[in-house]
Amino acid sequence: MRSRDGNRNLTFRLCSIILLCSLALNAGEYLISYRYTVKDAILYNEILHISHAMKKCEGKPQSELILENTSDGNLKKLISQNSEEFLNYIHKLGLHLKHKEKTLNLQNTSTTTLTMKTTCFKVDINDNFAKIAPLK
Repeated sequence: MRSRDGNRNLTFRLCSIILLCSLALNAGEYLISYRYTVKDAILYNEILHISHAMKKCEGKPQSELILENTSDGNLKKLISQNSEEFLNYIHKLGLHLKHKEKTLNLQNTSTTTLTMKTTCFKVDINDNFAKIAPLK
């Protein structure tokens, strides 16, 4: 049975080609959040969350970070291999700072937490490099 416009097979083929091209390029949008906590001048906790965006993110790509791709297209592995470059990049994007300090019986303790709120990133992973850009 044919659709109303009569081009059901053509429409299906075009959708399949677009889907395959996007999967082959590993292009997509990811939600990334980061937080680390320093307690008494020692790194206490570090968390990096990466998940594929379920809905299309709104916004325009900002300044991008280009990383050399040596992994199999896995974004988490790619970021962990280039962690220093990625951390410097997100520091420039802006982090929320929370600091607590207290003194009890002449003993000083402090806790500092830096947090990057969950941000949508446009990620294009190719064979040789990956482009990561936040959407704003």
